[in-house]
Amino acid sequence: MAIQILLVEDNPGDVRLSSEALKESDLPYCLNVVIDGAQAMTFLRREECYGHAPRPDVIMLDLNLPRKNGLEVLQEIRSDQELKDIPVIILTSSDSDLDVLVAYKKQASAYLVKPSSLSQYNEVIDAIVALCQ
Repeated sequence: MAIQILLVEDNPGDVRLSSEALKESDLPYCLNVVIDGAQAMTFLRREECYGHAPRPDVIMLDLNLPRKNGLEVLQEIRSDQELKDIPVIILTSSDSDLDVLVAYKKQASAYLVKPSSLSQYNEVIDAIVALCQ
């Protein structure tokens, strides 16, 4: 059975890298992508055009998003009874100790810094795959 992944990412290059790395993994998956924090919450709550959206098995969440940042999204997910048990993996370019600390305080499942090459992205995706199994 395919793992439902929600990728919340506004950078098309990072979406492409994540998609390519997932294709190279052995994980059967279905990838859904939204481009900002507000759209992520609409997807997760199955509102508006996302009425038939699948419930994600895991969320890959960037921190630096338009409209609603990743930490706000994480906090909303963790405070929602229907969503709070979904693993949320922060996948961001920020290696700030404060961002890491705040993300874990808000109950992120993992915090991974985005790599710049496909081979390094594959390692990150392998870590995410391990969390999904």
